[in-house]
Amino acid sequence: MSIGGLTYVLLACIANMSLASMDFTLTIYTVTSRSISARWSKFIGAHSYKLSAASNTATGQPVFVHFNNRFVLGTVTNLLPATQYNVKVEVLDSSGNVLAEAQVQHQTAPDIPLNVKAYSKASHSITVNWSSVPKATGYVLKAKAGSSITEIIVNDSSGTLTGLQPYTSYIISVLSSNAGGNSQPSLPVETKTVLAAPVIRSSSPNFHTVIVSLDPVPHAVRYSFIIVRSDAVGSKIKKTTTSTNATFTDLDPGMWYTIKVHALDSNGIPGDDKIKEQVTRPFAPQALRAVLTSDSKSTSLGVVITWNASEGSTNYLAMPIKNSHNLGQNCTSKSTSCIISPIRCGTQCNVTVLAFNDAGASEPANFTEFTSVPCSPYDIEVQEMHPGTLSVSWSPSSLTDYYTAFVKKDDGLEVTCNTTLKQCYFQSECGFTYFINVFSYNKAGQSPPGNVLNYTTVPCCPAQVKTLFVSSDTIELKWDPVRGAEMYETKAQDIGSAVFCNDTSTICTLSGLKCNTNYNVTIYSYSDIRGFNNSCQRKPVTTGPCSPRILNITKLNPTTVNISWQQNNIDATYKVFVFGKAGIRSCNSSGCSCEITNLPCGSTFSISAVATTSEGRSLPSYSIPLETAPCCPNGFTVIQVTQSITNVSWTAATGAQSYTTLLESPKGQAKCHTGETHCLLGCITCSTNYTVSLLAISETGMVSECNYQGYSSSGCCPSAVKLYRLGSNALRVYWHASASVNYVVNVTSDNANFTCSPTTSITYCDINEIYCGDLYTVVVSPISTDGSIITFCPIKMYSGFAIKDVSSVDSSKLKVSWTPYPKANTYVLDLRIANNTRSLPFIIVTPSFITTKTFQRLKAGVLYNVTVKAFRIMGMLTRGCTSLVALANAAFTLSKAAVTSLFHSRSLGWPESSLKNGYMILADTGRK
Repeated sequence: MSIGGLTYVLLACIANMSLASMDFTLTIYTVTSRSISARWSKFIGAHSYKLSAASNTATGQPVFVHFNNRFVLGTVTNLLPATQYNVKVEVLDSSGNVLAEAQVQHQTAPDIPLNVKAYSKASHSITVNWSSVPKATGYVLKAKAGSSITEIIVNDSSGTLTGLQPYTSYIISVLSSNAGGNSQPSLPVETKTVLAAPVIRSSSPNFHTVIVSLDPVPHAVRYSFIIVRSDAVGSKIKKTTTSTNATFTDLDPGMWYTIKVHALDSNGIPGDDKIKEQVTRPFAPQALRAVLTSDSKSTSLGVVITWNASEGSTNYLAMPIKNSHNLGQNCTSKSTSCIISPIRCGTQCNVTVLAFNDAGASEPANFTEFTSVPCSPYDIEVQEMHPGTLSVSWSPSSLTDYYTAFVKKDDGLEVTCNTTLKQCYFQSECGFTYFINVFSYNKAGQSPPGNVLNYTTVPCCPAQVKTLFVSSDTIELKWDPVRGAEMYETKAQDIGSAVFCNDTSTICTLSGLKCNTNYNVTIYSYSDIRGFNNSCQRKPVTTGPCSPRILNITKLNPTTVNISWQQNNIDATYKVFVFGKAGIRSCNSSGCSCEITNLPCGSTFSISAVATTSEGRSLPSYSIPLETAPCCPNGFTVIQVTQSITNVSWTAATGAQSYTTLLESPKGQAKCHTGETHCLLGCITCSTNYTVSLLAISETGMVSECNYQGYSSSGCCPSAVKLYRLGSNALRVYWHASASVNYVVNVTSDNANFTCSPTTSITYCDINEIYCGDLYTVVVSPISTDGSIITFCPIKMYSGFAIKDVSSVDSSKLKVSWTPYPKANTYVLDLRIANNTRSLPFIIVTPSFITTKTFQRLKAGVLYNVTVKAFRIMGMLTRGCTSLVALANAAFTLSKAAVTSLFHSRSLGWPESSLKNGYMILADTGRK
């Protein structure tokens, strides 16, 4: 039993250790040749940690170190370089028992490099050597100057650090490396880079000298210059100096030299070399020769220049020189000859040659002289001194012995003139072109061809000019073509003005001329080269008459007008035309006015005039519109529509666009303006005589006044028409009459018709046998003088609606009954104390099928007035408001014993209506 329990405890501990080991980790922190630093995770419950390293190959005890539980980083030392170790950390409790462990395999770095040596042979690099380290797979080479560190990795035991600063001290160290890491740095070695190479410039000012200049090099105290021929011929020349400039003389011309320069510091250590190639200038060309010759590619002359070759030259430049100035006609060549072409005529100058290479130009060669042919004469002028003679003149050219002038006509004939002067004369004809050339001569030969002048004599004048057409502003002419003319200008001129026509044709139309004017017409022939021949003769021509200008149109009467115009022609007759839809009318005159008669009304015309002379007929004048007044309507009718409105109509009038109708009387007038043939006139007074007139108005505002027969309005409708009930079946109609007029009364219903015609002084009429309950229409109309009855007087309605009975049921009740009213659907009963305006009324609303109603809770012994009103409710017009139409009233006053009535008041409000005539409030209890 105890053994089993011990086994269980042991297994549990092993399980807990396994779980703890899974959570415990170990990593390598740093590695050197002799040590390994490791980091582990913190373990809860740990008393201390044991860090050990055991070699996988070497014999002996493992190296270990103990750390308390506050440490998580530790280092084991005294290890072997480049050796594989098993690194382990164990978690111990206070009894030394292992709670957890972790381990990892890692290799130590190789040993530290020894015998490190460094030197600098270039300003930007340092070379380092050292003894190789066993088992090292590479090396880290470092150079430090201040805060700047340069680092490279190499595989061998030597290396070169590049990208360094010139003449700068660096601390050099080397680290060996393998898969485990880097060793500690070697012992430091201090080395300085050498001076930088100077910036070199060189030039050759002449054929035996080279000048070298440098930019100063920082920290340099001296400079070394070496020059030697690039082909290694001859000895080198060396100079060491503190100056940055050096001059080498007595060199060979046209040769390339190699220049090498370096700076030296205070210790005499040379810096970087700088090498540059420089060529000396060539020697001046020798044995110059100049020969005048023809250029094979053109007819111009040239000079062939030859010379002997100059050593080191790449090309040559030959230049003509006159008065120490280059003439600009140079030639270049890579051989020993070139041609200066074209040579300027009339030139006498020297020629020299320069040799060139990369260093520049040589000294000029010795001059040789040459002379060219003379130039062609210049400023040649040709003048036609007078018809038939040409003068040719020119300016003299240098180096000339004599001149020859050639003149050739375009028909092939040619003549010449030889002279030592500067002018010749030739005969000429109009319309021909002459080609003129002048040459100069000397012992060298003929001058180059000069410009050939084309001189065209003036074209001949047109003859046999014919006039084809003449109008008020136009003249048309025709003529035969003439020699030498490319275009013709026709000019028509009067006093103070001129009109031109330019054309290549032999026909011309001059337009835009003044009418009835004498012109001198001249036709000038023209060529582009010579211009106009101004010697041509003129021809007199007179243009046609001017168009008249109508000044005024005077209406003598409705059918006759007088037309006057401006008389702007000499010896002209005039004709005036008046034309329109109504026909054409005309009149003639040699003066400045005439008359046109028999013009119809309502018509429009256009008036135009023309003038006639021996040269022809003018254009019509601008048309002037003429309008006669519109005609009056033939028919006119006045019909009265109501007592104050009449309808006036008429027939359409020719030429009228609108009408104004006027009915006028001492009591006032009625007027309307319309575009129709009828209108309504309001404000008519009854029983009044009116004068009738009409204005017919055209679209331009012309008016014709038309008068018609007078008009009498109808008699007046009676006022204050009232209906009185005489009995159960009788009715009296009463009215007020405004004048002595006979009236007729018509009373009609569905069951009967009644008519009554009292005498003039009687203003009432009685109607018997009226049926109770019928709805009657009553009209009182005046009778016209012709016996007709006016039909537009207002209609009155009568229904026989009345209170049949009012009885007191007891001291507090009144019973009211009434006759039914046709078409009513609502009755309103109004009961109030007589002669008491402060008491509130009793209102009852009942449907149309009830004609008896009882008022209750009345005061006893009080006199009441009762009113029954019939309504027809038309429907809802606005929200909360019903439209009521009052049909009739029935009133009855009675005095009965009554009892007290109870009434509770309400205050009501509503928006005001702009269309109101009054308001009625209906209250219904909702009880039957």
